[in-house]
Amino acid sequence: METIGKAKKGAAGRRAGGPTKKSVTRSIKAGLQFPVGRISRYLKHGRYAKRVGTGAPVYLATVLEYLAAEVLELAGNAARDNKKNRITPRHGNCQRYFNGREKVHLGLSLT
Repeated sequence: METIGKAKKGAAGRRAGGPTKKSVTRSIKAGLQFPVGRISRYLKHGRYAKRVGTGAPVYLATVLEYLAAEVLELAGNAARDNKKNRITPRHGNCQRYFNGREKVHLGLSLT
């Protein structure tokens, strides 16, 4: 007689003992590093609007990631110009580098 092994607890509705699929987050689907789910939660709990669409947090995460990448690139350039290997907060204050970049200047002038 063959004995069939017991299914693991909590495996109801799934293949017991089989490989589990890795979850695919909205950040991975959008190809972003910034957390789309967390931004969505902040938009919902922040009471910015009664309803939040599915594309809004993805778009906002994209914009935030772009701005962060631009600032890090400019700070890295400032650190390299000063012959440093690390980016410090002093390199973050690189206003002279922002002046030449019209896209970043327009993005940051909204605040």
